[in-house]
Amino acid sequence: MDTTRLQHFRTLLEEKRRTLRATVARTEEDGRAAQASDSAQDIIDRASGSYQKEFLFARSNNDRQFLQMVERALSSITEGTYGECEQCGEAINQRRLEAVPWARHCIGCQEKLERGELEPATE
Repeated sequence: MDTTRLQHFRTLLEEKRRTLRATVARTEEDGRAAQASDSAQDIIDRASGSYQKEFLFARSNNDRQFLQMVERALSSITEGTYGECEQCGEAINQRRLEAVPWARHCIGCQEKLERGELEPATE
């Protein structure tokens, strides 16, 4: 992949990383605020608060995993392996990278992984 394309993907990924970091920080702040509002509530308020905290935890967890994928893609740019399928080593289609710049697998390997035909690469 040429340096212009790599820089394009680096820019996309860095922007996504900034957005995700802000989202994670905001979700953590919301979680702390929900935790602080737990005192002296009736059972319905506590149930609602519990649901809200669980929702925030799940969202934060998903955002953190997504952030890890973006960080991994940025590392692969630095290492010179960006755009290579981690499973078969073939080049990932440019259109796939445009749609999902943090993609780790080519379409064929991704489909096999989703069907359970391949073991995921260890992190």
